[in-house]
Amino acid sequence: MSGIEVLPVEGLPEVREGDDLAELLAPVLSGIGVRDGDVVALTQKVVSKAEGRVVPEGAGRAAWVERETSRVVARRDDLVIAETRHGFVCANAGVDASNVEAGFLTLLPEDPDGSAERLRKALSERLGSELAVVITDTFGRPWRQGLVNVAIGCSGLPAVVDLRGTFDAQGRELEATIVALADEVAAASGLVMAKAAGVPAALVRGVGLEAPAGSARDLVRPREDDLFRESPLVSISARRTIRSFGPGDVPEAVVREAVAAACTAPAPHHTRPWLFVALRSAAAKRRLLGAMADAWREDLRGDGTPAVTIERRLAASDAVLGAAPVLVVPFVRFAGSHRYEDEERSSAEREMFLLSAGAAIQNLLLAFHAQGTASCWISSTLFCQEETRAALGVGVEWHALGTVAAGPTPAGAASPRPPLDITEHLRER
Repeated sequence: MSGIEVLPVEGLPEVREGDDLAELLAPVLSGIGVRDGDVVALTQKVVSKAEGRVVPEGAGRAAWVERETSRVVARRDDLVIAETRHGFVCANAGVDASNVEAGFLTLLPEDPDGSAERLRKALSERLGSELAVVITDTFGRPWRQGLVNVAIGCSGLPAVVDLRGTFDAQGRELEATIVALADEVAAASGLVMAKAAGVPAALVRGVGLEAPAGSARDLVRPREDDLFRESPLVSISARRTIRSFGPGDVPEAVVREAVAAACTAPAPHHTRPWLFVALRSAAAKRRLLGAMADAWREDLRGDGTPAVTIERRLAASDAVLGAAPVLVVPFVRFAGSHRYEDEERSSAEREMFLLSAGAAIQNLLLAFHAQGTASCWISSTLFCQEETRAALGVGVEWHALGTVAAGPTPAGAASPRPPLDITEHLRER
């Protein structure tokens, strides 16, 4: 590689809905002179305008942001960091008011990779050269100030170049290096495409395109590799009760991290009055579920519940607990509680321990969610204390508080939680 050139593509007219971008770009690029392997970078804004993705602001930007958002990652005041349907994580789901007429907003193209592919083919045919195309947008970065151009669509070049297994200049094998080539091209193009200059395109020359071509979707980090999927605040409200699980197991480290988080819950008198029993083996789960079923049958029959109703309830419980890769049974004990002659204060003391156990269970569920693991809490063991202790080999001082079922999150398990009107839940004085 002899070097990289970045040339501004100047003189383009204002783009309107329905315009043929290849027809507008071809004569200007011809004047610059194109070569095989050149990359045409252009802003998302002109693509969105040509494709009719300009909308009236109407009820306000927030409504459009909500419409374009598939998942909220973080929120502060009016700023929303959101994942779009394309998988991009950006401010306000890509909804933008810059460089459009007052009262209007631009949305990201419906299919930026498809837009790049169509434009690449049209330009290559018109100009007689094998070109690549990158569609850019400006994104912020979580740990650094300022914006930078990134690729949201590309065609004709590899979006990522995997260098794992190759060697550095010192002969050491690279183990984790994957280069975001399309993003590097996009960032370079931003040097000549200043927003205020009215230059919406650039020609980037000298990029090595030997690797197989890819798409901008290749740049989206897979869910299972995303360590920063949600802000802490969003994570609390995003956790959902999920009663079915995908294939696979729950790693031991995930359970240990969840229990460690559970043990940070507030508790009275400097105690940690909790115990968590994790059941992985089929035999251990059968022993618990069998003991619970026997106890429930006896109790419900004594209450006059019809046999068919009893079996229906047991089947519903077993469908969740029996299918979960791991069950975690939380316990609380009241050792360390103060004794009072006043029955009301003694009762309040016991309630403090129960409240602390509830907080610990909530922490457990949130920690599973934060690690990408589905979970749900079922009251089950509350109603068969002796049987649960016997099945799990736990002493009589421990009080079981339901069961947490956990497992891999199934595809399409839970849609985002709908907005909550808190007016009936909040009173301010």
